[in-house]
Amino acid sequence: MRVVDLRSDTVTLPTKEMLEAIRSAELGDDVFREDPTVNRLEEMAAQKMGKESALLVTSGTQGNLVSILSHTGRGDDVILEADSHTYNFETGGLSAIGGLMVKPIRGRMGVLDPNDVEKAISPKDIHHPETTLVCIENTHNLAGGTVVSPNQIEAVWKVAEKHGLAVHMDGARIFNAAIALNIDVRELTRHVDSVMFCLSKGLSCPVGSLVAGSREFVEKARKWRKMLGGGMRQAGIIAAPGIIALEKMIDRLREDHRNARLLAEELAKTEGISINLETVQTNIVMFDVRNLGVTSAEFVQRLGEHGVKSLPRNEKTIRMVTHRGIEREDIEYAIGSIDKVVNLIQRR
Repeated sequence: MRVVDLRSDTVTLPTKEMLEAIRSAELGDDVFREDPTVNRLEEMAAQKMGKESALLVTSGTQGNLVSILSHTGRGDDVILEADSHTYNFETGGLSAIGGLMVKPIRGRMGVLDPNDVEKAISPKDIHHPETTLVCIENTHNLAGGTVVSPNQIEAVWKVAEKHGLAVHMDGARIFNAAIALNIDVRELTRHVDSVMFCLSKGLSCPVGSLVAGSREFVEKARKWRKMLGGGMRQAGIIAAPGIIALEKMIDRLREDHRNARLLAEELAKTEGISINLETVQTNIVMFDVRNLGVTSAEFVQRLGEHGVKSLPRNEKTIRMVTHRGIEREDIEYAIGSIDKVVNLIQRR
């Protein structure tokens, strides 16, 4: 049976060129900063993000955590969007490890309103924790892969600057945002103090993320990385495919966006399925199946019987993600399979 895996862009496999780069990578001890392949990747990442320095980390979750810890102190307040990945899906590391208070505020399609950010800042008072950081997610996962524009980022940054706060961006899919807006990614990082981005999603690497910021910030992050067990030795085997990703894998994200749009537009024509096409801006498609009289888990299970894999987000919503390895023909197969499942449900 044909299998079309739309659960996440984390299921991408490395290219043959990446595998060969792993095999032939020049290696050294990265804790001693002697791995030339890691050093090259970090230099490339810093340049791409328009920052002074960068640091290879094991994952996006580790990258966000070391970044947030580098900007804050125990007991501080951190302002986050209520549906952000850092708040909902990173095992509470901010509180458990950082001893941080979290102030979640609701955005629109994942975008924070600067007025709401300002209202959430704690007063300078002995009774309150000190607010020191605002976090932005771009693209925003739970909002459907929506993009935060440079102007929206700058508006939040102006509030943060006014109150002496740092701004960190969870940019796990930041290149998807840049491609969607057809701009240089540095336009999205200009008004943030630090950024994390993943190699292991749409860029197709087997593992790894990077954080970027000032040299002082990266030195702090490096120490936190070590404390969290992320001091890697011959890490060039991780960095080698990352170099190829930054050189060759960014522009092809456009294909993922086209496939996501095709999928979304066909879903919008399907009786019983609801979808907000405004949110389909990159490679994530979220749709609602409640009008079919089934739960999302039941729909996902039935669709899986046809070889199409997806993820339930809650009782009514399903997420599908396009990525390298998913071609137009796979989308057409998925659409046909969805139609079959819908028809079977409606005939019950």
